Amino acid sequence: MSGSAIHWFRKGLRIHDNPALLSATEKVSGEHCTLRPVFILDPWIVKKMCVGPNRWRFLQQSLANLDENLRKMGSRLYVLKGKPEEVLPIAFRVWNVKLLTFELDIEPYARERDERIEALAKAAGVCIKQKVSHTLYDTETVISANLGRPPLTYQKFLSVINGIGPPSNPAPMPDKFPKHCLVENMTNVNHTEIPGGPDFSIPTLHDLGVKEETMGPTLYPGGETEALKRLKKYISRKDWICKFEKPYTSPNSLEPSTTVLSPYLKFGCLSARTFYYQLKEVIKGQSRVSQPPVSLIGQLIWREFYYVVASGTANFDRMKGNAVCCQVPWENKPELLAAWTMGKTGYPFIDAIMTQLRLEGWIHHLARHAVACFLTRGDLWISWEEGQKVFEELLLDADWALNAGNWMWLSASAFFHQFFRVYSPVAFGKKTDKLGDYIRKYIPKLAKFPPQYIYEPWDAPLSVQKAAGCIIGVDYPKRIVIHETVSKLNIQRMSAAYKSNKQRLNAEDKDDKETGKKPTGQSKKRVSGSEPSVSNSKRKLSTKGNASLTKYLKK
Repeated sequence: MSGSAIHWFRKGLRIHDNPALLSATEKVSGEHCTLRPVFILDPWIVKKMCVGPNRWRFLQQSLANLDENLRKMGSRLYVLKGKPEEVLPIAFRVWNVKLLTFELDIEPYARERDERIEALAKAAGVCIKQKVSHTLYDTETVISANLGRPPLTYQKFLSVINGIGPPSNPAPMPDKFPKHCLVENMTNVNHTEIPGGPDFSIPTLHDLGVKEETMGPTLYPGGETEALKRLKKYISRKDWICKFEKPYTSPNSLEPSTTVLSPYLKFGCLSARTFYYQLKEVIKGQSRVSQPPVSLIGQLIWREFYYVVASGTANFDRMKGNAVCCQVPWENKPELLAAWTMGKTGYPFIDAIMTQLRLEGWIHHLARHAVACFLTRGDLWISWEEGQKVFEELLLDADWALNAGNWMWLSASAFFHQFFRVYSPVAFGKKTDKLGDYIRKYIPKLAKFPPQYIYEPWDAPLSVQKAAGCIIGVDYPKRIVIHETVSKLNIQRMSAAYKSNKQRLNAEDKDDKETGKKPTGQSKKRVSGSEPSVSNSKRKLSTKGNASLTKYLKK
């Protein structure tokens, strides 16, 4: 039997600009190999991550679309089930694997996992090739160019990557895989030995423990085909691209005011490099073009910034042990956290955003600003780590590096330090939706309130509330905090936390100088060297259906 080459899809659920997939079609030690594109349903995702039904559906659709596109090229997707370090060695043996390729991943669990797989592959005589294609740049290259440390400001990051030069061009992919890569009728191979065999089929939503009948319509279908279709739609809007400035888009428009390409970038259904170079082509030669950080290219660079800092910072997704994060004495307030999570704060703008998030799996970036500030330094004084967990569950585009980085930014724990600038849960929404149509859409109970009371229904006379069919404190909750009071108190708290951190850091710096100790906090290099993230491992998963998925994985 001829040897096989496995391309292991993790993120990067696409065919275009996939250099690792392309390398799996090349000769190994002068011999052609049969291509086996693989995705592994890892039980770690079930046990350690909180994945909501919308994101499961997006993943399932992305896998089905990937399989469809691979079949058009003469191949297919093989879905394996189990721990990668257990199922891959079996596949190595059964399929006579000579080469394993995959896209590089900087997340802590992925680094540790890939280190284990590298050792197992070496023991089995399997060559490994990993390629950078989830980001525009190799994160280690950027850190090395900055003297071994991640740049901690956007402008510094721009300066470093400008010194490196433009990102690599997208890898061209053929319309069909070479004939030598295609699987023939291999009846002598016992596929049942490999977990997921013999059919290796795409899991259904039922297999994943998702009750589709309880979900809303699919607004953002998963998959490469939809990603490229959506990209084509927005790339055709040349004037809009040239003038795009993120702060001037609307967080509460009834239809998205931005591209909603973030879920496709998160799952790798869309290549960041493809997006980048198509944007560059649009703005080439134009006299008036918006610039980073507010332009569309600027948004891609923000993504790179967080990936680089995350890859070079230990404990990036938590406050303790995180060298870039201000240590703030947040408080534990389960009832207030639950009210925020379920959209029952009594502030219609905040509640509408959280309702949209739960229903649809996506909210505008500025809407994320509003609810994140409200949860943390603005109103509730609850740790950004709690908000990070909720976003991890509910967002389609929940991305480890970006989620943690943005929460630190919005809580003024890192990167952004103007803690005295607080989003108003009333005035901010009024800027772009004075009539409150967004609130009426997501909180129907308030639909009949007059515009002057839609953002502040507690001010409405009882007669107005009765006429609207919604009594505050009965049909819709009273405010859980008084923003005008708590926001002022929290500014004082943040000021005290900043002063305390400054004193602590000065004392640590003095001790380091006296002892000759080098600064700590930087994450170790790939493939090994980063402990798996365990910040979410002790919390109870709120996603329904985990038992069903666990049962499916054991089949």
